[in-house]
Amino acid sequence: MSLTLTVDGERWRSHLRATAEAHPGLVPVCKGNGYGFTLGRLARRTQWLLDQDLAPTTADTIAVGTYAELSHVSSRYDGSLLVLTPWRPFGPAVDALADDRLARRLVHTVSRLEDLGDLLARRPDARFVLERSTSMQRHGLTARELWTAAEHLQGRGARLEGVALHLPLGQGTHVTEVDRLLNDVVGAGLPETGPTGGQGAHTIWVSHLTEEELATLRHRWPDFTFRPRIGTGLWLGDRGALRVTSTVLDVHPVERGDAFGYRGRTAPKSGHLLVVSGGTAHGIGLEAPSGDLGLKGRAGTLARGGLDALGFVRSPFSLDGKQRLFAEPPHMQASMLFVPSGSRVPVVGEQLDVRVRYTITAFDRVDVV
Repeated sequence: MSLTLTVDGERWRSHLRATAEAHPGLVPVCKGNGYGFTLGRLARRTQWLLDQDLAPTTADTIAVGTYAELSHVSSRYDGSLLVLTPWRPFGPAVDALADDRLARRLVHTVSRLEDLGDLLARRPDARFVLERSTSMQRHGLTARELWTAAEHLQGRGARLEGVALHLPLGQGTHVTEVDRLLNDVVGAGLPETGPTGGQGAHTIWVSHLTEEELATLRHRWPDFTFRPRIGTGLWLGDRGALRVTSTVLDVHPVERGDAFGYRGRTAPKSGHLLVVSGGTAHGIGLEAPSGDLGLKGRAGTLARGGLDALGFVRSPFSLDGKQRLFAEPPHMQASMLFVPSGSRVPVVGEQLDVRVRYTITAFDRVDVV
């Protein structure tokens, strides 16, 4: 009766450990909807990685997206808590400083000079990373601002845990850009080690680098420690370990011209309507922008738009290996599919495979078997 994610536990755990072994210093990213698994489950699995016999510092820190997500992971994981969203002097970011036990585990991201001064004025022992701006152009300090930050930190005993680099996706090798950014870090004269326990500026927290890029950078910069922050490649890297299924809730025969659904649509020909679990409340029928700007991607968008105008839209639900059409837009917790005459008709209670985008899907159940 539910939209279910079933996980081959042994295969998934093997993938997680293999990924951690291939990325010394791994920082698992647990944010948003927990990549479909939920934040709590990923926090417990990160604790499992931390308890494994892995390289030093591997999984000793978990990365969350926002301060609001801390409550989901802090009681399920014992290590440090890196917040990826930059600290700002308002809202949950300030509230997090008031809890002494939590504050000692927190590693803040600082991306503006004024926030660095404000954070240390409120909490002189705060742990933090300085985010250097990259070609992403999202958050971060310029090279000149890094120099100013270094001057501000002199003699303060601040707990600088390193420098963070958030790099774009799919734009060729990042090695040249990282080389340039690391030269800026060296030139800024930031503390190389933290006098009060921070890891110092020679620890670089990076996102979206390949294993080959990391190997190249570690060879070129042997005095630096690289901490890869990985989410999708860790949790969703072995899709064969994951299966999403929906339950057939009802089956109705229809003839051409029969009306059905919220909007009184008519059947284009004889067949069957299937009512299946999974709707907009789960993320079914919702689509995050793909970012595919190529000719093929644009053509696909136009084709889907044409189908929508005619009332025929391919659904993510599959029957006998074929994706079936939505009979009408998905409902909140269920969807209606159209199966034409000549196709096998499933029975109530049968499971259909569903193709989803995990980062925008909320499952009713997650079964690790």
